[in-house]
Amino acid sequence: MTLTIQQQLKYWGIAAAIFVLLLWFLGNVILPFILGGAIAYLLDPLADRLERIGLSRGLSVAVITILSVMLFVLLVVAVIPTLVDQATRLVATAPEMASRLQTWLNQRFPEMMDEGSAIRRQLVTIGEAIQARGGELLQTVLASAASVVNVVFLVIIVPVVSVYLLLDWDRMVARIDDMLPREHAPTIRALAADIDETLASFIRGQGTVCLILGVFYAVALALVGLNFGLVIGAVAGFLTFIPYVGALVGGALAIGMALFQFWGEWWWILAVWAIFQGGQFVEGNILTPWLVGSSVGLHPVWLLFALAVFGALFGFVGLLVAVPVAAVIGVIARFLIDRYKDSALYRGPGEV
Repeated sequence: MTLTIQQQLKYWGIAAAIFVLLLWFLGNVILPFILGGAIAYLLDPLADRLERIGLSRGLSVAVITILSVMLFVLLVVAVIPTLVDQATRLVATAPEMASRLQTWLNQRFPEMMDEGSAIRRQLVTIGEAIQARGGELLQTVLASAASVVNVVFLVIIVPVVSVYLLLDWDRMVARIDDMLPREHAPTIRALAADIDETLASFIRGQGTVCLILGVFYAVALALVGLNFGLVIGAVAGFLTFIPYVGALVGGALAIGMALFQFWGEWWWILAVWAIFQGGQFVEGNILTPWLVGSSVGLHPVWLLFALAVFGALFGFVGLLVAVPVAAVIGVIARFLIDRYKDSALYRGPGEV
């Protein structure tokens, strides 16, 4: 018996409601499994490539696991402590930077910086607020992360889930495909392929772009001797997933820091500017066309909206599922628009 459209919509609506309720009630519990699934999804193409060159699935997963452990140990030992230290010192240095900005404004625009002027009071307030609240903010973030899930539990469970899912990924996909309703299986496969292409282009491609640019900015800023260059480069690289935002925020931070540190040595300020200009040129002309492609299907505004909504509703778990859900909704919306344009409602009864 063929289900009517109303019945199909009812069942799909029930499935969507169950998904939302699971996120709402089990968000903190399923966090390790969502992270593990995301890691397995990201690494599956690498495992497939190793299989194509002759390795078995188990050996491919073993090679990936060893390399991932080595990379994780390297980050914990060499990179993360430096990032935390620079971020802490940057917060502590903010009042001094505000004071130096106030001195510079006094020299250049003395009439605007009279005692009691609004600009002077605002600068003093900003510096004190950053110093007072910056450390509290870092501590709050760390405390919140620790309260969401036990860190030790997370570190143990996520790799185990990732390894098992990576081992069984192809079998799981085949089993899900076998459970699809036969009448709609071709359509669902086409939608799933479109969703996978969108996610692969954005998450894998844009994630690689962010990593490359973050390393480039951090190393280049450190080579020119910019204070806090590592943390500024990391921020710029992380924000690159939103077009232009990473370069604007990172460039503003880096050039602002260069103005304080290298005032009078204009060649170093120009060098910092050239680093971000070079990064943007490489991203726009080489990295993004090669790794992401020209048509991803996730508009930056839609992405920001999804992150904001899911983050507000479901917390950190919502942030993790925001991009996949946004990709799914985008693909389904394009599919429905194409169906609408082929329907009598759009073309008229005589044009179908």
